[in-house]
Amino acid sequence: MKYQLFRVGQIWHYRFQIHGVRVQRSTRESVKYRAEEVASRAFEHAKLWARGHEPVPTLRELFVQWITAHEPIVSSAHIKSISTVGRLHLYTLGDVSIAGLDTAMIEGARLQHLETHSRASVNHWLKSIQLVCNWAVRRGVIPRVPWSVKTLKVQKRPRSILPVSATATWLRALDAAAGNQLGVKIAVRLMLGAGLRESETRTSRWEWLDWERHAYTPGITKGREADPVPLPPWLIEYLMPLRKIEGLMVTSSRGRSYGAGFTRKQIEAANTQCGTPGLTPHRLRGTFATQLSEQGVPVQTIKRVMRHKDVRTTMFYLEANLGAVADAQVRLGEKMGFGVHATPNERRETGEVTRETRDKP
Repeated sequence: MKYQLFRVGQIWHYRFQIHGVRVQRSTRESVKYRAEEVASRAFEHAKLWARGHEPVPTLRELFVQWITAHEPIVSSAHIKSISTVGRLHLYTLGDVSIAGLDTAMIEGARLQHLETHSRASVNHWLKSIQLVCNWAVRRGVIPRVPWSVKTLKVQKRPRSILPVSATATWLRALDAAAGNQLGVKIAVRLMLGAGLRESETRTSRWEWLDWERHAYTPGITKGREADPVPLPPWLIEYLMPLRKIEGLMVTSSRGRSYGAGFTRKQIEAANTQCGTPGLTPHRLRGTFATQLSEQGVPVQTIKRVMRHKDVRTTMFYLEANLGAVADAQVRLGEKMGFGVHATPNERRETGEVTRETRDKP
């Protein structure tokens, strides 16, 4: 028996029956030859299933299977991200067999998503679908991903980092906003001074801190890495009076663990007071990486202390230091003989930026 095509309105549907199992679905196509391609693929995969192969799921079913398989082994944030796409943003793709997906379908759904989301969010949506489909290929459910759609180009904007000169003032503002919440104060310093993720500060423990070597080895991390991270002297000095033999380093005033996002309110308050908009818990981690880079630490070393598997991920965290560029331009100007001896920052601080100096080449 072969499949049968029939129309409901302008859309072609198919039906067939194998081993007593009746299958009837929409091809979501109004052009017959395209509908035949969709129906043919569905029929061939149904025959494979009938011979004992793993059945081909719909895209929505595949998302559920992926989450079930990965929930015990990946971060809760990653599960939440993929789950959101699978539950809320599959549009017309949810009930389509993954073997029946094609480029036109994915592009059409992407246009729908773009109506209410940014280009960066749309790229995340696309990568989530690509992720679960690639997983289906590795499991042998389908021989290959039957569609190919490129991500959209996104204009990269400079992301916030905490300037070195503003760090002490910003931390005082944060401490004032945190009040008696000592756990928040410790967590923020661990993010800034050791590059920990906020989720890693919630599970940080005193016994993982090596006081002799001034190093901290996170025992529970996103990627399950356990490389020691050197701690700066200022952070050791801050933690020393609070030192305990064991137990959680970051707890609420009642001794309980914090939930996700527990430092955001205090960080936003410090940003408002110090004029540092855009700083988030994760941008403190980016600040840690960028400052190491500015001090000449090789990117491969930064990759290790950030606990990244791919150096390209580390590069994504590093921001350009435009102040260093400006100072370099001044030094080049001196070598060219233009006679400007102070850096732009120095001239701004001393009030030496006059109309005369501004008009010089």
